Amino acid sequence: QEQLAESGGGSVQAGGSLRLSCVASRSISRINVMGWYRQPPGKQRELVASITSGGRMNYADSVKGRFTISRDNSKNTVTVYLQMNSLKPEDTAVYYCNAIWTSYSSTWGQGTLVTVSS
Repeated sequence: QEQLAESGGGSVQAGGSLRLSCVASRSISRINVMGWYRQPPGKQRELVASITSGGRMNYADSVKGRFTISRDNSKNTVTVYLQMNSLKPEDTAVYYCNAIWTSYSSTWGQGTLVTVSS
């Protein structure tokens, strides 16, 4: 069963930076898209950024210019990073990693909390 391992959440003051990591224990050949979603308190989960197996990136308008998604491939693992700069209180949320596999099934990470204080 495919699994994703997330790390990197925490608390930071507005204007600060954090980097989230998500490790998929599969090769890039098994992955269509990996992305980061977030769910602010009391709100629905939303896409933050995604990257396809071909390297095409997509960002929510609210994070463009502040967040950067990137990926490292090894033989049997893929690590996706979300570098978050110029953080704002409204970025406070639980951040989830997601992978859509070539089988078209989807896997979610356990979530990591990011808290930005003003």
